[in-house]
Amino acid sequence: MKFLPVSFLILALATATALADDPSPLQDICVATNDLDSGVFVNGKFCKDPKQATADDFLFMGFRNLGNTSNPLGSKVTQAFINQFPGLNTLGISMARIDFAPGGLNPPHFHPRGSETLVVVEGTLLVGFVTSNQLNNTFFTKVLYKGDVFAIPIGLIHFQMNIENTYALAFASFSTQNPGVITIANAVFGAKPPISIDVLTKALQVDKKVIDYFRAQFWYDNN
Repeated sequence: MKFLPVSFLILALATATALADDPSPLQDICVATNDLDSGVFVNGKFCKDPKQATADDFLFMGFRNLGNTSNPLGSKVTQAFINQFPGLNTLGISMARIDFAPGGLNPPHFHPRGSETLVVVEGTLLVGFVTSNQLNNTFFTKVLYKGDVFAIPIGLIHFQMNIENTYALAFASFSTQNPGVITIANAVFGAKPPISIDVLTKALQVDKKVIDYFRAQFWYDNN
């Protein structure tokens, strides 16, 4: 019996640890402050009085129209994240519509806060994601046809490309109200202020002229 209190203590500590998990981050940065007058953001969004909610709060009509694919990437992502669709707040879900011109590309990017499932509605897409260094950067790729669904784990670099000469359309769903988007080329070569040239030449093992060339390009954002 003398060991019983120790057992209860261990159980209590284990339970406390299990219940002490932090909530998922819902924005890129959220610096703590003790100044309540300047504390305008929380990890997510403030909520309106539920008694003032209407059906319109839970309606999003942004997917009705074709996305404008007349850009260097030949694709357009229409987001239905928390900023565009307030009714998603606290629901842990969001969506996106992706329109592709023939040969259009949604370039390599990742979502730091959510996993993704992609369904092809029209056309044929080449899709793929790359695992982390832990799994030797293994590349998983498939060609998707109308009706096919592909899953992309949270935080992994991935892309979609229209490999036919016809229009293509896909819808993505996410496991968070605000998945975020980090496009690789834009982040590396279009950061403001720019990343140190010494960092990039050493990291990519290329000459400064190569970095200058890439920085001079126009890195289009299709979101």
